[in-house]
Amino acid sequence: GVEGGFQSDQEKYDTISTYSIVLIGKGTDISPSSVVLAELPYNDNTKNDFPTTVSQSADSIIHHSGLAVQQDLSAWELDTEPKPVSKYAENNLPFVDNGIKVSPTPSDWKCEKSGDNQNLWLNLSDGFIGGGRKNWDGSGGSNGALDHFMETGEKYPLVVKLGTITEDISTADCYSYAKDEDGPVKIPNLKQLLEKRGIMVAGMQKTVKSTAELEVELNATYAFDAITEKGANLIPVAGPGLQGLQNLGNSCYMNSVAQMLFSGPIAELSSRYGASDDGVTSNSLLEVSPTSASNDLLCQATKLSSALTSGLFCGPVPDSAEVSDSSSSDPKYRVAPRMFKHVVGHDHVDFKTGQQQDAAQYFQYLLEKLDRAELGAGDRLKSKDGSDSVLTTSHLFSYKTESRLVCETDQRIKYKESPAETMLSLRIPMSKATTPDIEMPDLKKQKSEESGEEEKEKKVIPTVTFEACLDEWSASTTIDDLRWPHLQNSISSATSRSRFVNFPRYLLVHMQRYEIGADWQPRKIEVNIDVPEEISLQELKGTGPQEGEKLVPEEAEGGGEVASAPAAPTIDEGALGQLMDMGFTMNGCKRALTAVGGSNVEAAMNWVFEHSTDPDFNDPLPEGGTGTQESTPSDSGVDEGVVMSLVDNLGCFTADQVRAAVKHCAGAADRAADWLFSHMDDLDGAIAALESSATSGASSEPKSKTPLEDGVGKYSLVGLVSHIGKNTGSGHYVAHLKKDGKWVIFNDEKLALSQDPPIKHAYMYLFQRNDTVGSPHPAY
Repeated sequence: GVEGGFQSDQEKYDTISTYSIVLIGKGTDISPSSVVLAELPYNDNTKNDFPTTVSQSADSIIHHSGLAVQQDLSAWELDTEPKPVSKYAENNLPFVDNGIKVSPTPSDWKCEKSGDNQNLWLNLSDGFIGGGRKNWDGSGGSNGALDHFMETGEKYPLVVKLGTITEDISTADCYSYAKDEDGPVKIPNLKQLLEKRGIMVAGMQKTVKSTAELEVELNATYAFDAITEKGANLIPVAGPGLQGLQNLGNSCYMNSVAQMLFSGPIAELSSRYGASDDGVTSNSLLEVSPTSASNDLLCQATKLSSALTSGLFCGPVPDSAEVSDSSSSDPKYRVAPRMFKHVVGHDHVDFKTGQQQDAAQYFQYLLEKLDRAELGAGDRLKSKDGSDSVLTTSHLFSYKTESRLVCETDQRIKYKESPAETMLSLRIPMSKATTPDIEMPDLKKQKSEESGEEEKEKKVIPTVTFEACLDEWSASTTIDDLRWPHLQNSISSATSRSRFVNFPRYLLVHMQRYEIGADWQPRKIEVNIDVPEEISLQELKGTGPQEGEKLVPEEAEGGGEVASAPAAPTIDEGALGQLMDMGFTMNGCKRALTAVGGSNVEAAMNWVFEHSTDPDFNDPLPEGGTGTQESTPSDSGVDEGVVMSLVDNLGCFTADQVRAAVKHCAGAADRAADWLFSHMDDLDGAIAALESSATSGASSEPKSKTPLEDGVGKYSLVGLVSHIGKNTGSGHYVAHLKKDGKWVIFNDEKLALSQDPPIKHAYMYLFQRNDTVGSPHPAY
């Protein structure tokens, strides 16, 4: 993620913190408010004038690591190698019994070489106190601790930073100077080593910042430069619904999604979570205890949306987005969504880190979290139209599709509805791409994102229309080797096509801009998508069974769903493993082996080279076992075909684990896979928690009796999320949202009117159904 946006904007403000010890007296009957009796400055020059207990308490408050700092440290530690346990700690560390005892008073600590009283490290072998390392530019400590290690023959390598020692001994900052370690380490017996020097950790409080905290600060202030709409004379904007979000370090994916959901384009969510006419603190979702607020998603979503929609935190609007006089560097005008990031991602293997993530995946995960929180909110969240049921956030985006299968043998037809989905993911058919005439005088030759080389400047990017992407999604496809129960389980091919069952209030479209390259690494497809701002999907509406159609008999469906079964011999697991070791996907390898008899690796390799460009090469094979799905016990409620497909494709989970995940995610295979991988640390415990919740009657996955919303399938484009970079795990995300008929760019903290919104480059498109414009759903 990139902080900044329009230019390299140097910080205009230096934050200078001053502290005072204040004596407060009780109020009187006449003046009940508290009275300040005295205020004394507290700094390095005056701290020794206060009693030791007062100065220690003040230092512990000043250097206390709040939840925001702890979250940054957790993300930092997840992105780096874990600290090893020093091999010198327990048995190999020499201890010099020289009678040295360390004073419990921090003001007595000084570097024994330079006399400095900052950044001090205690040698755990001989009790020497020295300054920290000196940096290459002369900053840092006095280097006393490292010099002492060298002067004593490199015999005493372990040191601990004074001021970081607390009762939680694991948080102390320990370092090894030994050449074979030379880095931060863990020292399991640190408490015993400290006691030998007279330091009793019980009651000790933190008084200085650890090395990790200082590194996080440095990382957060590192200057980045990512220009979007470069060269345009952009007009900055600020106000209600026009509030920037601070980049927390690779958090632009979250900022872009949060702006799209909570800053106003979706009126229903602004009504539920945003600021009201009574003020930003009047929302009932904020009524939680202080101890639970940090882990309450509804509370944090309300805080964030209120900040975005109220305009209370917007600074003065700069004259131009091209100048560096923006007030965004002033701390009082910055909104840092730390709590929101923590409460959404703390239990997800990827979103809890400080690394860049996929915005589309985050959108779906956020909806799932919001749904669960909303359904469990009780009296805190009530439908505003007086109905008994609470509509979840995902209801605004939910749609179902209808599959129409035609059996080639007898032309009988089978209709089947999919589970509800919240994002329409479209492939880009490059076979339908067109290249503009490079001789056209108005053509602007485009530069590739991936290189700055001179020859790239002349490259012309092909274009695919949005209509072509929809045609690819809705086109009829042939499915081979399906087993049909109404034909006594005989095998026959079929044609299949998909249509919409309903048109949701908001339709989020995800373009599959990334593919596996020749080197089996994800790469971006360089293509422009011609997306009109007004679209009609009405022709893609499903009609269901029509008069005169011959349907698959009901009794045949009861005996087993139309299911797929490989007609080829059983796939040899050894051959499958050999092919996968060469870097091919499991689905592709299975298709290859099925085509050549199941075990011939050489023949399968030849098949792969001939068919690797097939559109269904990486799709799951039709499975014969899916015909038994309706024989699953009635209390399971899951599609066994989906279960077995995931078991085969994921390869590292049991059927019971997958079944629990599919049930938890209401049958959605992609969300079930994401849930499994995000709970791998304690998968059995997570499944047990789901079963416990189900037993107690608590719903762990949204279940609503309210039918999905429907209307005329005509939509208007109201939002974009664009990605700059080679893959979704790197680069930068930017949002463009339509506000009062004008496009606005949301680039972290930089907001401006957009002159040329990158519609043809976007990764995600947000459409609103035309018949809902100006008519928000009353239940929200």
